[in-house]
Amino acid sequence: MLVAAAVCPCPPLLVPEVAAGAAAELDTARAACSDALAVLAAARPDRLVVVGPAERSGRGPHPEGSRGSFAGFGVDLAVRLGRGGGDPPPARELPPSLAVAAWLLDRTEWSAAPVEGLGVGEPLAADRCVEVGRGIGAAADRVALLVMGDASACRTLKAPGYLDERAAPFDAEVARALGTADLAALKALDAELAYELKASGRAPWQVLAGAAEDAGLAGALLYEDAPYGVGYVVATWS
Repeated sequence: MLVAAAVCPCPPLLVPEVAAGAAAELDTARAACSDALAVLAAARPDRLVVVGPAERSGRGPHPEGSRGSFAGFGVDLAVRLGRGGGDPPPARELPPSLAVAAWLLDRTEWSAAPVEGLGVGEPLAADRCVEVGRGIGAAADRVALLVMGDASACRTLKAPGYLDERAAPFDAEVARALGTADLAALKALDAELAYELKASGRAPWQVLAGAAEDAGLAGALLYEDAPYGVGYVVATWS
């Protein structure tokens, strides 16, 4: 059963080495992510599953010890998912969202439970996302989820997706739903609208909604902002 969840954004800019001179602009978001991970550790899970958006090559399970890199963003920095894993490590590299998660876990010296990753494709239908989540929730007596994903990328004229007037209301509803653990609202998110607004978190959030069924968790919103015109949300369920 799901005993706790943390929702964090997944821009590589969360990693100071990638952000370089702009690193301080996301200090508040980083602090909120650390607070969210502390909630996961306090729940004393048997297993931590990290879920994040992924392109086709990064989908599917990623066992503990899987490696990731920020070389594609011009930074010679490698990360590893969790502290265990085989030797040699799995050959398949973590998608960027899970690499950011691995960096967050390493930053907080995560040791509370074994870790595994799951990359979720953006087109995955809502009912399939919920089904995947149910499977995660049933996989161990005490499961925690770290859910990576961004809201819209269309909040300002300089945003990656330019300005879309639908973006702010979409993000506000996402923040409300994540902050209140509103499963029905998350399941009802419009996949087509999320795609048009470049919201990478839609599928992972719906996986969370499936995993949390019957768990009776309460939500708390720790951070919500749109630096660089992209919506970032940090929330906890416990």
